[in-house]
Amino acid sequence: MKYMTTAEIREKYLSFFEEKGCKRMPSSSLIPDDPSLLLTSAGMVQFKPYFLHVKEFDPAYIGSTTVQKCVRTNDIDIIGTTGRHLSFFEMLGNFSFGKYFKDEMCAWAYEFATEVLELPKEKLYFTVFENDDETIEIWKSLGVPESHISRLGEDDNFWRAGPTGPCGPCSEIYFDQGPDFGCGSSDCAPGCDCDRFLEFWNCVFTQYDGQEDGTLAPLPTKNIDTGMGLERMAAIMQGVQSNYETDVMRDLISVGERLSGKSYKENAESDLSLRIIADHSRSVTFMIADGILPSNEGRGYVLRRLLRRAVMHAHKLGIEGAFLSNYVDAIVRLMGHVYPEVVDNRELVERVILSEEERFGVTLRQGQAYLADALEKLEGTVLDGATAFTLHDTYGFPVEITEEICADANITVDKEGFEACMDQQRERARAATKDDAEAAWSTYGGIHDDLLKELGATGFVGYDRLTATAEVKAVVKDGKRVESLAQGEEGEVVLGLTPFYAEMGGEVGDTGTIEAEGIKLQVVDTKAPAKGLVVHSVKVVEGSVHAGDTVRAIVDELRRKRITRNHTCTHLLHAALREVLGDHVKQAGSYVGPDRLRFDFTHFEGMTAEQISEVERVANNVIMQALPMNIYETSLDEARESGVTGLFGEKYGDVVRVVEAGEFSRELCGGCHVANTAEIGFVKIVSESSVGANVRRIEAVTSFDALDYMNKVESELKEAAAQLKVSMFDVSERTAANLEAIKIFEAEQKQAKKAAAEGSVAEYLESMVDVGYPLVVARIDGLDSGALRNTWDIMRSRMPKPGACVIGTVNDGKPVIMAAGTDEAVAAGFNAGALIKEIASNIKGGGGGKPAMAQAGGKDAEGMDAALDAARAHFNL
Repeated sequence: MKYMTTAEIREKYLSFFEEKGCKRMPSSSLIPDDPSLLLTSAGMVQFKPYFLHVKEFDPAYIGSTTVQKCVRTNDIDIIGTTGRHLSFFEMLGNFSFGKYFKDEMCAWAYEFATEVLELPKEKLYFTVFENDDETIEIWKSLGVPESHISRLGEDDNFWRAGPTGPCGPCSEIYFDQGPDFGCGSSDCAPGCDCDRFLEFWNCVFTQYDGQEDGTLAPLPTKNIDTGMGLERMAAIMQGVQSNYETDVMRDLISVGERLSGKSYKENAESDLSLRIIADHSRSVTFMIADGILPSNEGRGYVLRRLLRRAVMHAHKLGIEGAFLSNYVDAIVRLMGHVYPEVVDNRELVERVILSEEERFGVTLRQGQAYLADALEKLEGTVLDGATAFTLHDTYGFPVEITEEICADANITVDKEGFEACMDQQRERARAATKDDAEAAWSTYGGIHDDLLKELGATGFVGYDRLTATAEVKAVVKDGKRVESLAQGEEGEVVLGLTPFYAEMGGEVGDTGTIEAEGIKLQVVDTKAPAKGLVVHSVKVVEGSVHAGDTVRAIVDELRRKRITRNHTCTHLLHAALREVLGDHVKQAGSYVGPDRLRFDFTHFEGMTAEQISEVERVANNVIMQALPMNIYETSLDEARESGVTGLFGEKYGDVVRVVEAGEFSRELCGGCHVANTAEIGFVKIVSESSVGANVRRIEAVTSFDALDYMNKVESELKEAAAQLKVSMFDVSERTAANLEAIKIFEAEQKQAKKAAAEGSVAEYLESMVDVGYPLVVARIDGLDSGALRNTWDIMRSRMPKPGACVIGTVNDGKPVIMAAGTDEAVAAGFNAGALIKEIASNIKGGGGGKPAMAQAGGKDAEGMDAALDAARAHFNL
C-alpha cells in the first residue's frame, strides 16, 4: 500500500474535491460562531447557515471542502490510553447544500479511496442505514461486493441533530486492519467493538426534517455533510497501529523523548505520558493562537486543564521547569504552513504558556500541601475518593500521582469513590453542552432565525450615510411577529435596509428615530440577533407602524460621531500598546460607547505609569498628525499577507474590510470609524487593571469626554492647592511633606503612649491581687489592640510570678476588653476565652479566644465599668 504523509493526504483530499467543483475554504476558528458550542468540534459548524438556507452559498461552486481544526474533550481522561482518542484533530470534509447528493458522494468517496489513496478494494467495508436500500445499490453499482456492505440500525447509521430538525441516514467506510486486530469472532464485522474494522469516513445524507410526532418530512434540498479523520487516515496510509505513530504525532512524541531522556515503546507508563503531552500541546497551541486564554470557566478552563495535565505528565517523566515552548516550536514547523495563525501568534502562545506553567507551579505546591494536610488528618489507611477528586479537579493532580504519593506513606486511594466523583463531573459536562455536531444545530428556529431565512440579510448603508428610506419588512412584539405596533408600545422593527449599525465587535448599536407622516418611533437600540439580520428595538411615540410601511430611518448623528471617535481610538491604542509593550499584545475584547471606550488585551503584568504615559503619547501623536483613514475591502489572503491585524474569535469571509490609519494601524474591522484621526481630538487613559490571567484592561475617553475629564482633574487639583495654600503644581510636593510630618507625629505619639503605658503599669500593679496567681483588673483608656497587648507584655514582665490580667479600654468611643494569662495561670484555672464570653454582654459585644488570650469589642462604652466589675465578681473580688 502506498505511503503518504499527513500533509500529502490533506492536500490530495482538498484538491480532489476542488476539482469536482467544491470551493476550498479555510478552517474556521476553534471559537465557534455559535453560542451553543463551547469549541469547534466538527467540520460542518461553519456551514450551519448554508445548511439551514439562511445564507446562500457561492453559486459558482457545487459545495465546499475544508480541513477543520477541532478540539473535543468530552472524554479527556481516555486520551492517550488508546491509539484513537485525541483532544485536537483535523477533520477533512466536503459539503453540499443542495447541489449534489448520494450518487456523486458515494462515487467520489470510492474514487478517492481506491484511486487517489490507492487503498486495496478488498480491505474496504461499508455500512448503511438498515432501510437505505438506495445507498446499498449505489455501492454495489460501484463494484463493492455485497459481502462488504452491512446494514446497521439508527444508533449507528442515522444522524440526527436532535429530537427534531435536520437528519438523515449515513454511510460509513471502514478499513480492514486484519484478523490480528480483531476479537476472533467468526461474525466480526464493521460495527464490532474490536479494532479490526477502522472507520475513517462518514458520509451523512441530510435529507429529512424530523417532526415532533416522529415522522420525517423531506427538506427543501438534499445535503451532504462528510467527515474524514485526518490522523486516522494517516495511520492507515502509513501502516501504523495508532494515531500517535503517524508522522506529525511521532515528531511531537520525539520532543518529549529528547526532553525526558525516555524512549517511546519501552515503558507503558512513560509512553502514556509522552502521548498525552504530544496531544495536549497541539490543543493548547491552537487554542491560544485562536484567542482562547486560560481561565476558570468555559473554554479557558478547558485550555487550563489540558495545559496542567501536560505539565503533570512532564513531571512524571522527570521534565522540570517550563518546557512546552519546545512543542510549540515543533508544531509551528509541522503545521504552520497550513495554519498561519500559529505562526502569526507564536510569541503570544509562548508567553501565555510560560506564564501558565509558572502559575501552575504555585498551584502544584498548594496541591501538595493540601494532600500532605489530608494525609496528616487521615484516620486509617485509605484516602477518600472525594479528596483525590479535589486534587484532580482543582489542583490538576492525576489520580496516579496521588496514588504514588500515598503509596510512599503506605496509604491507598479509594478509586471507586474517585470514579464516582468523575462520573458525576462527566454527567454535569454532558448536561452543560450537547454532543458535538448535534449542538451545532441546537439554535435552529426562533423568530429571528425565521425572519433571516424569509427576508435575507438586511442591507446596511450606514458607513456612508446616516439617513435612509426603507420599507418595514417585519414587526415583532414579545418574541412574536405582529402586524403593527401602536403608540406607547415597544417592540422590534426589521427594515429592508438601514443606516443603523447593529451592536457588534464591541461597538454599541445606534439609536435614533424611524419616521413617516404621522409616525415616529424612538430607536433605543440596534442588534443583530441572527447574523446578518438587523433588528431595531423601538418605542412608538407617535402614530402606529405596520409591516409594509415606507419610513425614513435617521441615526442620532452626534452619538454616532462620538462612537466612531472611540472606535477608531481603540485601533490606535492597540497599535500603540504593541509598540510600547511588544508584539505579544493582542485584542482580547472591547467596549465602544459614545462616552468611553474599554480595551482588553493580552499582557502578563500590570503596566507602569511610564508605559501608560508612553502609550498615550504615541496614540495622541498619531491623532495630532491628522492622518486620513483608508477603509477598503480585499481578500482575506491578501490582507493576511500584507500584515493586517485580525481579531481573536472573529470569523471572516473571503472578502474582508480593512481599516487603516496611515501606516500606523491596519486592522480587519466591520465597525464605524472617523474619516481623519484628528476628529478624535485627543485620548486620555483613565485606568489600567487586570481582568483575568494574562489579560489587562485600559479604559479611556476621547474628544469632549477627555476634555471634561481633564477639566475635572484640574478642578480637583485647584481645590487641593487652595486647601494646602500652594500653587497647583506644588500640590504633590506639599502633600508628600505633610504625609511625612504626620508619619513622624504618629510615631512620636505611639512612643509617648508606650512610655505612658510603661509608666502607668506600676500604678496598676499596685491593685494586683492573688487568686492563686497574680491578677490585675484595670481600665486603661485610649489603647488600640496593639497597645493592649503591649501593656500586657509589660505587666507580665513585672509581675512577681506568672499571672493574668483583664484590661478594658475605650478608644475613639469604641470599647474593647482583653483577658490574657500565662501558661501557669491557665494551668491554675484561668480561662480567658470563657471569661470574655461571660462579661462581654455588658458592652453589647461579643468575642472569644483561647484560654491564654481572648478579646471582645462592643457597641456600648458606657458598660465598660460594669464589664470589669463582672470580671472582679468572677474571681470573687
